[in-house]
Amino acid sequence: METQQSESSATLTARSLTRTSAVTANEWNAFLNDDDAPFLKHEFLSLLEDSGCVGPGTGWTPCHLVIEQAGDKAPAGIVPLYLKEHSYGEYVFDWAWANAYQQHDIAYYPKLVSGIPFTPVTTRKLLAPQPATHVKRALIKALQVFAQANPISSIHALFLDTMDSSLFENAGYLTRKDHQFHWNNEGYVDFDHYLSAFTSKRRKTIRAERRQVRDAGVEFCWLSAEESREADWVMMYQSYRNTIAEHGGYPYLTETFFLQLPNRLPRNVWLLRGAIDGKVICNALYFTSAKSLYGRYWGASQYVPCLHFETCYYQPIAFAIEHQLATFEAGAQGIHKLSRGLAPTVTQSAHWLKHPGFYDAVDRYLQEERREQGQYTRLLNESLPFRKSGC
Repeated sequence: METQQSESSATLTARSLTRTSAVTANEWNAFLNDDDAPFLKHEFLSLLEDSGCVGPGTGWTPCHLVIEQAGDKAPAGIVPLYLKEHSYGEYVFDWAWANAYQQHDIAYYPKLVSGIPFTPVTTRKLLAPQPATHVKRALIKALQVFAQANPISSIHALFLDTMDSSLFENAGYLTRKDHQFHWNNEGYVDFDHYLSAFTSKRRKTIRAERRQVRDAGVEFCWLSAEESREADWVMMYQSYRNTIAEHGGYPYLTETFFLQLPNRLPRNVWLLRGAIDGKVICNALYFTSAKSLYGRYWGASQYVPCLHFETCYYQPIAFAIEHQLATFEAGAQGIHKLSRGLAPTVTQSAHWLKHPGFYDAVDRYLQEERREQGQYTRLLNESLPFRKSGC
């Protein structure tokens, strides 16, 4: 279903969609290329809705913003957008802002979030033909018109690429920076070549960690969507649920999501399976684009020393080298990734708050936060475990 028109001009009209399927996969994916993360695809976002991960009762209500040329129903630009009733599943934390609103008896929810649910991966959010900067600016303007016309406290565009971040900042949004740990392929031919860039001490430590897993008898196997069976995805879902339970989290994704994933994104999903004597003891889910590998979820039914490091870092790095992928993103947070060669990488978000007093207060807060983040990221870069003549 489509909602009422929210903004128009002489050449462009904006409207919001309550379902991704309100536009076709071809229309949505026409704005993407092979280098884009698969989480931007129509197939992924519609699967989240069809499997009940987002939608009624979840606090994530799709309201994607679409720009159209006058007289033409084909989208000229799209912003993946959600009306949020809470701040879970975003990975850019604004709980302190919400608490401050509550203390002043001002409603912080609902708010608008442009992002991929439960997915802290940097992607474009202003989807338009390249460069089409005027369409992207029209999308940003339409976002604010929509927020001003409705009881919405704020707009948050999460995990932006550099170009989108700049456009939001130029439109008066407040920018926020954080970091993740990403692996970068410097032309390695195999994992030993990669290790040769490390200091001797770290190289010995990593080899010792890998030896513990190998000596425990764990053998690994990568399964493409085509090679996998339904039972493999049931097991992956169980691993996901177990890991969430162990860490006291909330399972945002449903079993239906996992079961349908290989059919929706057959060229983009991989399962990594570890077994001892033929018995599967761990699973991990990975996504690929033309140039990147993305680690998402893992779980184990048996404790083996260093199994997490092998399953979530060393195996995927070896996979990325073998498949000549440029980067590997291992998910949010985790300073332990630094000693395994994953470098701190800046992430960016943009924020607009309707209330002028809170806009100014958050602006001052973010100025200080950016200074601290910059210093911390520099310190992390100085702590990378590579030889001075290495990477």
